[in-house]
Amino acid sequence: MHNMIMNAAQVFMAAAEGSSQPLTRRAKYNRDQEAGHDKLVADYFADEPVYPAEIFRRRFRMSRQLFLRIAGDMAQSDPFFTLRNDARGQRGFSNLQKCTSAIRQLAYGYAPDALDEYIRMSERTARRCLYKFCQWVVKLYSKRYLRKPNANDVQKLYQAHEQRHGFPGMLGSIDCMH
Repeated sequence: MHNMIMNAAQVFMAAAEGSSQPLTRRAKYNRDQEAGHDKLVADYFADEPVYPAEIFRRRFRMSRQLFLRIAGDMAQSDPFFTLRNDARGQRGFSNLQKCTSAIRQLAYGYAPDALDEYIRMSERTARRCLYKFCQWVVKLYSKRYLRKPNANDVQKLYQAHEQRHGFPGMLGSIDCMH
């Protein structure tokens, strides 16, 4: 293992010496992740949040209870979804920030950096959150929720649609996607 690391370092150094381009690091912005977390909690997760449950449901496309369940499952399954300090000892992103970033990208098709000013998260971190979130949703929920519906499930869907809308729907139709 040590030899592999040394070989990789030597290859990297040789490539750097042969390049006319100076090595540069990505800019590190002080995004104040803690302020992003505090605002998110105050807006949606406090005992008396700024936005009520119906706005939460509209913006997150699920209930607060379901969101918290998913976020908790993520935190139990992968340390990535827990609040940790980075290599420099700086506070990282909270579980709520990481899950909010992923869900908003999925629900609205947001670009990964679209929530930078609210959640205070870089594009790279937001992409990583989305990737890991999707990976764990499949691992945790695929057998129960992401399977192909059986005949009984389809019948229940048809009945629920007819009760709600007063006429039978067509499963899979663009008009029946909601």
